[in-house]
Amino acid sequence: MEKKGRRPSACVAGFVLACAAATPVMAAPASAADGTASRSVTYQAALEPLNHQNASGSLTLRLDGRRATIDEHFEGLTGTSEGMPYPHLQHIRGGGRGDCPTMAADENGDGIVSATEGAPFYGPVQTTLSVTGSTSAEAGTDVETAPTGAETDYTRVTTLDAATLRSLRAGTAVVVVHGVDPALLSPRIQKKRSELVPSLSLAATSPVLCGVLRAMPDGGAVTGTGSTAAHDAPSKIVQGAWVLGGAAGLAAVALLARLLLRRRGRTRG
Repeated sequence: MEKKGRRPSACVAGFVLACAAATPVMAAPASAADGTASRSVTYQAALEPLNHQNASGSLTLRLDGRRATIDEHFEGLTGTSEGMPYPHLQHIRGGGRGDCPTMAADENGDGIVSATEGAPFYGPVQTTLSVTGSTSAEAGTDVETAPTGAETDYTRVTTLDAATLRSLRAGTAVVVVHGVDPALLSPRIQKKRSELVPSLSLAATSPVLCGVLRAMPDGGAVTGTGSTAAHDAPSKIVQGAWVLGGAAGLAAVALLARLLLRRRGRTRG
């Protein structure tokens, strides 16, 4: 009787090991060498007006590894100044607070938030959204390659640098368009020169549109804080399902083990 009574324990142990071995383990998602997810991610920014400008716009950035396809539309900006097409320098900025300034950022009280006063909010230039030529930060003040006119439909494919990628993942990447309408400023402020490029006016380099680039959930509209958490959520849900499934399986095994041990006790009795 004693030897026969040990067999259920052996069966239980074997069954537990078999179930444990069959419990699925979720591997971490593969990533590219630079830390970006291998699948594509879409970011969007709603461009809101700054410095009393009556304008609006939006920008969509589809990221595949380091390759970005950028589509943008804005309207309501200044089309010409002194009879010439008015350039609108524009950039993806990062490394700041990941936010857009309000008029409260006008520290010197001259009635305009300059690029320098807005910098703590959106950070330095990381990618230049130029029409042609370089998209590097160094090209950030090149008015010859900036879009011009009151409105534009902008499309460009470019490779993003590591700094821009980090800002996108952190949710601190901000699109900023520059070029305030001089007519909105007092004659004294119209004559002020830019702190960034003295050959340009303060109005030309001051921000007029700003929007935080936010990661879009798969198949949905922009929500959340602008980080990539929305894209990580599906994989986390799947991982949770696996974990819960494994726990439930082990709980069932433990219950079966107790039942078999009770039967063993009855057999001994």
